[in-house]
Amino acid sequence: FQQLAPRSRAAIIVGALTQIGLLVVALRDLHARPADQVRGPKKAWYPALFVNFIGPMGYLRYGRKR
Repeated sequence: FQQLAPRSRAAIIVGALTQIGLLVVALRDLHARPADQVRGPKKAWYPALFVNFIGPMGYLRYGRKR
């Protein structure tokens, strides 16, 4: 990590913080939302949220019923 250019290190840190932020928001929403307001089983969404950006963004876009 130390061998990377400062701009590259900053990009990695921003990406990691974004990923963690999306994960936390999605986990909190999934935990608080009743099962009848979630598309699919909640137990299936929990591990799916840990798939990089795709899991949390997929849940926030498609996993919640409006």
